[in-house]
Amino acid sequence: MNQADFINKKLIAFDLDETLAESKAEMTAEMANLLAKLTQVKKVAIISGGSFGQFERQFFGSLSRAANINYDSLVILPTSGAVFYEYKNGEWQIVYSEDLTEEEKAKTMLAFEKGLADINYKRPKEVFGQVIEDRGTQITFSALGQKAPVGLKQAWDPDRSKRTQIKEAIEKYIPELEVRTGGSTSVDVTKKGIDKAFGMKKILEHFNLEKEDILFIGDAMKPGGNDYPVKAFGIDSIEVSGPTETADIINNLLKKAPNSR
Repeated sequence: MNQADFINKKLIAFDLDETLAESKAEMTAEMANLLAKLTQVKKVAIISGGSFGQFERQFFGSLSRAANINYDSLVILPTSGAVFYEYKNGEWQIVYSEDLTEEEKAKTMLAFEKGLADINYKRPKEVFGQVIEDRGTQITFSALGQKAPVGLKQAWDPDRSKRTQIKEAIEKYIPELEVRTGGSTSVDVTKKGIDKAFGMKKILEHFNLEKEDILFIGDAMKPGGNDYPVKAFGIDSIEVSGPTETADIINNLLKKAPNSR
């Protein structure tokens, strides 16, 4: 991306897990300071398949210790954009929330039970934390548990075949809902039509922007990845291998900003 391209971008959007922070780990002070600087020159959005609680664990603490954050330029979208927050009057406030109904949640739990049985799914001998989590707007299945070590998670399904099999096994039981592969071990269920492209549409509406006004940075941009819908939607996108590469990109973007600090 050349300098003119970046200067013309009005908002930079990021995935969280494995883009701004290592999987389930707190964002570093370096990254927090880079984002704070970026909010001084651009609008910034963070969209993640994780819950608001994941933002609390990975994002808010580090960001609060960074200097000169322009919270007016920052929005967050947990659960792939099913919920949208902005910072007002000293706290994060919901703009909208596409919550699953209790009936939809119950049907999803049953779909996982039936679907996993259909494929003779073998549960790992050891799991770390919750395997199925109710995130309000999303039900997430994490094969090794929410707190599994990063190395184990990355080795469990490197070609996405296990997650794809689980997705296909359960979606036939809940065709009225959206089922997609998520992070390195997860399958997510939300209301129909909700993915990160849905979240990007909401960002466009909220800030009155066009697609060409946005640059998106994420780690799962290939078909089947949970960042791919953003690219398919027509948003200029950069795929990264992890937070180190993201930090390098932000540094380069800041150097190109005419009024960077």
